[in-house]
Amino acid sequence: MDDIFITASGVSKKYCKSLKRSMLYGIQDIIKNIAGPGVDDCKLRRGEFWAVNDVSFELQRGECVGLIGPNGSGKSSLLKLLNGILIPDRGAIRVKGRVGALIELGAGFHPMLTGRENIYVNGVILGMKKSDLDKKFDEIVDFAEIHEFIDSPVKHYSSGMFARLGFAVAVHCEPDILLVDEVLAVGDKDFQIKCYQKIHEIKKKGAIIIIVSHNEYTICDLTQRCLYIKGGKLRYFGPTDTGVSFYIKEMLESRSAPKINQMSGILPIVKKATLCELKFYDQAEIEVSFVESGQELRAVLECMIYEELSAPVFGINFYGENNFIYCANTEYENINLEKCTPGRLRIKIRFPHFHLPAGNYTCSTVIAEESPANLIDWHDRQYKFIVGRPRNARGSIKLETRWELDSV
Repeated sequence: MDDIFITASGVSKKYCKSLKRSMLYGIQDIIKNIAGPGVDDCKLRRGEFWAVNDVSFELQRGECVGLIGPNGSGKSSLLKLLNGILIPDRGAIRVKGRVGALIELGAGFHPMLTGRENIYVNGVILGMKKSDLDKKFDEIVDFAEIHEFIDSPVKHYSSGMFARLGFAVAVHCEPDILLVDEVLAVGDKDFQIKCYQKIHEIKKKGAIIIIVSHNEYTICDLTQRCLYIKGGKLRYFGPTDTGVSFYIKEMLESRSAPKINQMSGILPIVKKATLCELKFYDQAEIEVSFVESGQELRAVLECMIYEELSAPVFGINFYGENNFIYCANTEYENINLEKCTPGRLRIKIRFPHFHLPAGNYTCSTVIAEESPANLIDWHDRQYKFIVGRPRNARGSIKLETRWELDSV
């Protein structure tokens, strides 16, 4: 099919835990290939493991796909395979079109060259002509916001400057496929917003975008489908909301599973906190499951804290019938809590004007420690409510207006 731009068929990649043994295996493989018979790539030798194991999928033009999974699951290795940095030990990858990638911080940059020189070097590597780079040079520098440092060696750049310049070059090469790893997390909030806006622009032009992130809100907001990888294997490929919920469910189950203590046998892990319930109230403090669009809504989240939490994060996610709508999160609202002591805790969230369109909605709730990624407890869409059409509205929502009439 003409719209299929990426095809991965049974792709696998193995590594060796020991550097010395890895070098030895490499020499042995080269000798075997020169001698004639191919290397048996199906068997693991001593110290080897599958970083990516029998992964298959297809991506069509214009898709924005999330790549999720715990640390060490094989996400970055899969991106490097798609970008051609690594060669599969088994299986095959077919990629059609120009690939722009931001996989590792500073990848493709020479530390002794200036930012100006690295733009040209990196741009040529990504398949751009010098004439095209000349035309886009000012635009790249403006996007990266490094005007006064453009003629300084990049070895003096901060991690944020590296990320800005690398992303700016990658997105301005007009890629058919854009691969973005978690490196965007080093940028400040304003730059991240600008990056996401640029990603939307590239998507509208029909490019495939694959984003790796541990932030489930980013994945739900930007992508329609996601790949969930665990232990090198593809656990899920489908709609993002379902994939993220499945991933979080498995992660929480693995954290709460009993562990073996050599001294005393089986010792179950005690969960630090539990989400008890979420209720909605109107302005008069009456519990409701229905609210008119634009009215005040108050959400009350109750939790039981068993152990002291350091820098806790509390959040509510709102979902429409088909997609993720909005996240109310203490970290994003710059509500910095130093700790929570054991006991029952009630969190109140007030929405003075709840301007969601009329329809059916569901909520999920989350407790995390220090970061939204460090989940302690999660309830997936257990709470339902209805937003009704406001009175005197000529649409699904009603917005406050201020009118002025002047005779002229």
